[in-house]
Amino acid sequence: MKIPISKPNLDEEEKNAVQAVLDSGFLAQGKRVAKFEEDFGRYIGAKQAIATSNGTTALFIALKAIGISQNDKVVTTPFTFVASASSIMQCGAIPIFCDIDPQTFNIDPDALERILKKDGSSIKAILIVHLYGLPCPMDEIMSLANQYSIPVIEDCAQAHGAEYRGKKVGSFGKASAFSFYPTKNMTTGEGGMILTNDEELGKKCRMLINHGSKKRYYHEFLGYNFRMTDIAAAIGSVQLKKLDDSNQRRRANANFYNHELSSIPKIETPVVPDYALPVFHQYTIKLKQHRDDLASFFDQKEIGYGIYYPVPLHQQKFIHQIVGNGNYPMADSCSREVLSIPVHPLLKKEELEHVVDLIKYFCQEGFN
Repeated sequence: MKIPISKPNLDEEEKNAVQAVLDSGFLAQGKRVAKFEEDFGRYIGAKQAIATSNGTTALFIALKAIGISQNDKVVTTPFTFVASASSIMQCGAIPIFCDIDPQTFNIDPDALERILKKDGSSIKAILIVHLYGLPCPMDEIMSLANQYSIPVIEDCAQAHGAEYRGKKVGSFGKASAFSFYPTKNMTTGEGGMILTNDEELGKKCRMLINHGSKKRYYHEFLGYNFRMTDIAAAIGSVQLKKLDDSNQRRRANANFYNHELSSIPKIETPVVPDYALPVFHQYTIKLKQHRDDLASFFDQKEIGYGIYYPVPLHQQKFIHQIVGNGNYPMADSCSREVLSIPVHPLLKKEELEHVVDLIKYFCQEGFN
């Protein structure tokens, strides 16, 4: 039984929406992008929504718009996809890494506080990541950010619809960025979104993605071509209508795994704090030993899996050359222990059961 780690939840409605765009003859950014922006911003709870070409450009433009520039310092996590740090570096700025809580995989507020106490006056922004679809501890993070008057950017690439104390992530910081890559909880093929409640910041983001222009052929500053197409937005609008149901299915699948796997001593199942309603972009277990052996076993059995992320960002060569050596023991240990297993909403019960049976078999036989 072959089971992929992820699978886009697409059907005839998306196909029909794309066909309608093709039939219209207008494929670039237009009214469908505007409608998708409006609907997605309302869903998250933000006044301004700016659709972009992908999640990385959304992060980059959000940072540029708040003024991040050459040699500025931006705090972020070392345990995430490279775009969280590369978008900082593309602004000419320097990522300052903050270690993580090994239970949640997100930035540790105590570690953040230590950084700010030492170097708070020189930190220009904090870029947090709601990793695997689990919200960061926003009360502690926003309290520290407000204490030091530092803007927060939320990287929500894996957290569409996740909630912190009943409020959707992406609505807490100065700005937030979402990705609509095909493996995400909702997709537009490629695409991204910037959200903010700051009207002027929203206007600047919109100009930055459109060659520094708000009126065609009149350019007020150097900008970029990072616009979303109506084709992508048509897919996104359909996907947004499915999102809550898809997320609920992911939570149901995660609950099944929790029930079946939490009693296995060799496996650590995901921790969900009381404050969080996660969306399980990934269901990530930890194994203190034999993680790579289980991955090889899954390869043999054609079970999709992911190791997100095997090399923490401070160990990536091009980043290490800039930031030098650092001490991030929790990120280092998690990189050696994590393994994500299929949790997407299209999984059938027998597929979930098959994954569980294989893990149980491996833990009984593979450790001996």
